[in-house]
Amino acid sequence: MKRRIIKIDEDKCTGCGICIPDCPEGALQIIDGKARLISDLFCDGLGACIKACPENAMEIEEREAEEYDESKVMVNIVKGGENVIKAHLKHLKDHGEDKLFNEAVKYLKNNNMEVPNMEEHKHCGCPGSMQKDMRNQFRGENNNNIQMNSELRNWPIQLKLINPNANYLDNADLLIAADCVPFSYPNFHSRFLKNKTLLMFCPKLDTGIDSYIEKLVNIFTNKNIKSISIVRMEVPCCGGVEMIVQKALEIANKNIIIKEYTISIDGNII
Repeated sequence: MKRRIIKIDEDKCTGCGICIPDCPEGALQIIDGKARLISDLFCDGLGACIKACPENAMEIEEREAEEYDESKVMVNIVKGGENVIKAHLKHLKDHGEDKLFNEAVKYLKNNNMEVPNMEEHKHCGCPGSMQKDMRNQFRGENNNNIQMNSELRNWPIQLKLINPNANYLDNADLLIAADCVPFSYPNFHSRFLKNKTLLMFCPKLDTGIDSYIEKLVNIFTNKNIKSISIVRMEVPCCGGVEMIVQKALEIANKNIIIKEYTISIDGNII
């Protein structure tokens, strides 16, 4: 279908990333040093990111594009928490998109989630880059006598370095984790990694996302994967982990049930 969508001038774009927080829908990523539109599906074409660009490298164009899907966008939005939901709803309201706003509210109600009071909304930017000092947060008593065993079963673990023909991928139970998870969740090894083959990447900062999808397609097609578990952070940009895995499964024509876990910034399972 033909619709309005973001266009990025690569010659002007410096890859500063200032536009990223203004896209709560998760349609933009910095790839190979440039801002890229990673999916027509998530771009609503309203241009919230344009005003943030200091280089005037972004504009709206009308072209053939995959239809924007508010319900699929909301799947990622709600994972970011109340402030991200509010920012998204305000974004729709500010642009007079009552139809999309109502679809978003309907999604919240259908999933028994509270609809935020928009009058109390204060834009606070992207939760993924918001500063938070947790030095005084209680973490429990230190006990130097406790030794935790590593459950790591493969190397390398970064998806960029993984050989899709590696023997350890045969009939594997995959754990696909965002880079920040093991640092945020202290029991990562015992809770998630045991008996799993680990693949890690960052959907926001890594370059070459298309190559990640291609590599996962190769693995899903040739390695008889038994199960997939995803562990991601609560911030919106981390929703790209599931999107990338789902896209690879679709291309590989595989139907593997995904178990997804979300970790809060303060180290709890949501």
